[in-house]
Amino acid sequence: MPDEVRAAGGLVVREAEGRREIAVVHRPKYDDWSLPKGKLDEGEDWEEGALREVEEETGMRCEIEAELPASHHTDHKGRAKEVRWFRMRPLGGSFSAGDEVDEVRWLEPEAAAKLLDYEHDRRLVSSL
Repeated sequence: MPDEVRAAGGLVVREAEGRREIAVVHRPKYDDWSLPKGKLDEGEDWEEGALREVEEETGMRCEIEAELPASHHTDHKGRAKEVRWFRMRPLGGSFSAGDEVDEVRWLEPEAAAKLLDYEHDRRLVSSL
């Protein structure tokens, strides 16, 4: 379906001082907190898109550990949107604020779920 938006993202999980933390991003355009994700580029597969979007939004180079349940919803333009999600482990990198994302927070799952604005993001975090 040409009108369907295809996007991919990551549930980026790190261990810090014996605690599990999740990366959440703030998008100033929407003034929301979400998991890092974005639309696929032409010819890009789901995994490539997820890794690229996570790196663009968080500065973290990651590796995929597992595919998670996809989410399906209608975007703000009324189009069907499928987002494929992957649990990822960061390998390195650093965040730089930009127009798309101005803040990244590493939070324990419970705190991340409370901050996130979207139910499908909260469900992914709760599944850990």
